[in-house]
Formats: sequence, C-alpha cells, structure tokens
Amino acid sequence: MTASATFVPIQALRNAFGSNLQENVMLAHYTTARVGGAADAVLIVHSANELAETVQTLWNLQAPYRILGGGSNVLISDKGLREVIVINRANQVKVNADTSPPAVWAESGATMVSIGKRLALRGLAGFAWGTYIPGTLGGAMYGNAGAHGSDIASQLILADILHPVFGKVQWTSAQFEYGYRSSILKRTDSLAVILSASLELSHSTREEVENCLETIYNRRIKMQPPGSSLGSIFKNPGNDKSGRLIEAAGLKGTRIGNVEISQKHANFFVNHGDAKAKDIYSLIRLAQQTVKEKFGVQLEMEIELLGDWTENEE
Repeated sequence: MTASATFVPIQALRNAFGSNLQENVMLAHYTTARVGGAADAVLIVHSANELAETVQTLWNLQAPYRILGGGSNVLISDKGLREVIVINRANQVKVNADTSPPAVWAESGATMVSIGKRLALRGLAGFAWGTYIPGTLGGAMYGNAGAHGSDIASQLILADILHPVFGKVQWTSAQFEYGYRSSILKRTDSLAVILSASLELSHSTREEVENCLETIYNRRIKMQPPGSSLGSIFKNPGNDKSGRLIEAAGLKGTRIGNVEISQKHANFFVNHGDAKAKDIYSLIRLAQQTVKEKFGVQLEMEIELLGDWTENEE
C-alpha cells in the first residue's frame, strides 16, 4: 500500500515520530527471502491503534508508505524503496470459544502460526490450513492466502479497516472482493489498511487439532524446501501446478548467483546466502519464458515486485 506522494519528507517525519523513526534501513532483515535494499525510513508499530495512528499521520504528511508484515510474498528491489516502511507487529489475539460459532479475533500483525497454535490449545478447528503459512494475518487477508482446500475468504467474519475517506469501518468477506490469491486491496493498491479481523471456527478437541497440525506440518516439510525464500513464486494456472510445469521445463536446480530453483519444489526459489533480488527476478523471468515456450502457459506471479526494476527489464 502506498500513498500518492513521490518523495519522503524526512524532516516532517522526524518531527512527527521522533526517535521512533529509523532511517536508511536495509529491508533484507524484514523479508523471508533475506533480500532487498534500504528503505528511506522505517516505523515499527505494536498495536492496531498505533498502526491506525501512524498511517493517519502518514496520510496527513502525504508521505509514501507501505505496510510490511512477515515479509513473505514480496520481492524488494536491491535499490530499496523510497517510502516509509511500516513494520506491523500488532499481534494481540483473543479467542471467543463460547460464541456460536466460535471465533478468533486478532490484530493484523499477528503471525499465522501464533494464531493457529493458540487455537489448537483450545481445541478449536478450522484454521489448521493456515497455521504454517509464513507471515501475518493482515498479509494473508490482503492476498487471500490459502492451503489444503481453504482460504481466508471462506473464514472471515468481519475485518476492522482504516479507510482514508470513511475512517474506521468494518468489512465483510464480500467487500474484499476476494479471488484466487487476490483481493480488492491487492488489485488496486488501495490505501485502506487492515487493522484486525474475526475468523469463524468450529469446536473440536485439542488432540484432533494437534494431530491435524502435525499432518500438515509433516507434509509441508516433505514438500517444501527449508531456507530463505519468498514462498510460492507463481499462482497455479487453471488445473495445473506451477511447480510441475517448471520442473517439466527442466529448470529444477537452475541457479543464478546464490539463488536456486529448489530441487524439492520448483515453485520455491531458495536464497543460499547473500543473494541479490535481481537474481531472483532473473530466475522468475527465466521460468516464465521457458514455460511459455515449452507449454504455452503464462505463469502469473503470486509474489509482488516492490521498488525499481527498470534496469532488469532491459
């Protein structure tokens, strides 16, 4: 999410945020792939209220900004970002086991794993599919994360939103206009900010939920590579799988610099250390070009490219 301004008003930000403002911060430290250049400024927030106040101030200053949660599913240019990066650490979680149906409310910076583990302890089912998805609830809602036959769209009850025109409002799942790994926020680069949300659950037992989590975890470590990566690079096209197509194109194990198309799952590109974002980008383009030539399928990125990539397009 970015504001409309084209420069970062550093002095105004210093006046507004004081010592909370960090300048010239390497974003590789805040992404799961461990790549990305420096941001002009970084602010870390620790509650939904602080997130709302921070964003409102940035709107007032007309400062360009972007919210970053777990840092998965984004590839940040080596040139960095000329924006204020708001690191969302708002992570309060409340479980409502006595409602019908039971539900969980969480702030948008809460990690998916922390939510899922807490629900397992209470014997509440319905969220196991999302427990091992890297990143935060806000990021999952923004991109309609999904796995194992479910997704955020199917469970969302209400979301608390900060809207630049209407202020704090609540949205239903329908208002997000969810699609496959997509929402109205992602498609339009909307300024609206996800503060928190309630998700629908169902009653079970702790043993059953923990067994389900163990099955999902074992499947995950069997299918997906360890190490630093962005998560799934491409959306699955139609009834096919991007990983299968990349593998069939003979690209498993292909390496540029310190980035490799995983031998374990070809839709994951692994940073083997000190990788450059441009190398990941080059592998993305190689995979798209090769799959298109061999199978006539245009792979669509699930991740987002952030920053300036003009030199890489030459």
